[in-house]
Amino acid sequence: MLAEAREAMTAAFADWANPSSPHGEGRSARAALEDARERTKAALDWTGELIFTSGASEAIALAISCAKAERVIVGATEHDAVLRAAGDVERVPVDSEGRIDGGKLNWMLAGAGERALVAVQSANSETGVLQDLEDLGERVHVGGNLLLADCSQSAGKLPLPSADFVVVSAHKLGGPPGIGALLVKDLADLHALGGQERGYRPGTENLPAALGFAAAVEAPHGWMDRASQLREHLDKAIEAEGGTVVAGDAKRIPTIASYRMPGMAANAQLIQFDMAGIAVSAGSACSSGSLKPSHVLAAMGWDDADAGEVVRVSLGPATSRKDVYRFVDVWKRLAKEAKARAA
Repeated sequence: MLAEAREAMTAAFADWANPSSPHGEGRSARAALEDARERTKAALDWTGELIFTSGASEAIALAISCAKAERVIVGATEHDAVLRAAGDVERVPVDSEGRIDGGKLNWMLAGAGERALVAVQSANSETGVLQDLEDLGERVHVGGNLLLADCSQSAGKLPLPSADFVVVSAHKLGGPPGIGALLVKDLADLHALGGQERGYRPGTENLPAALGFAAAVEAPHGWMDRASQLREHLDKAIEAEGGTVVAGDAKRIPTIASYRMPGMAANAQLIQFDMAGIAVSAGSACSSGSLKPSHVLAAMGWDDADAGEVVRVSLGPATSRKDVYRFVDVWKRLAKEAKARAA
């Protein structure tokens, strides 16, 4: 968490009141909440509405369950939170680099007269692959359909797309955990649930987290340039040791990458990296404890054996060149051991 977010939350905890209470302290808290809302929107360059949620998963569920659409279509490599919320719906296939098949999406949208909600993640949580949401948005909007852009990994780091709904996660951009937002272009496209947040999200508002969220998104994110350089170094070092950069030919966000180490299972790698004081995961960090084969890699055409040798690496504001060098040193040792066993 960024220092700016911690400081904002500490101040808010010292002077907390329920923003929905009618007394003076409550009205003061309401003013602070609305200020946090407007600051967050301004920092994200969003002119529509903003509904605070408990995180990206709730924002996704809210959009999918309440959008005024008759059918839902999701990308084949979407986050588990999208797949859980959407259930058994149509999935748009991707190519070997994890990019949505635009032609197939056109065909699916033309296949029925019902209004569709199309959910696509801007930056994949496992591979970092960036979708061309401007192109996909044009395809979706031609027939009056709605686009839900899951920008959990990219908001605050890259410009937001022109979507009807945008999902944001505070802790992915240096803010506190337990808060996120659903950005809505037009509230007329969303059924209300009643309660707080303009009637779209019941429950007492988390004012300290909202203020931490606003402070984090306003903070400078110049570290992204450093992350890009570090990830490029990491890619080259892995390839030099016989590893594979997943979706290495696709445009990817600098903060996420996946690598395959031939001959060593991902779970074995995680143990060795953890013992060396290095935190990585297998698949999306939110589901890496499930030990399930990655549906993302499967959709990209990977078989279970190869996918089972892939680990996910993420780089944040505190990641240093020294951290990356240490990761590469451990990778080299493990790769050497794997080759020796295979010989």
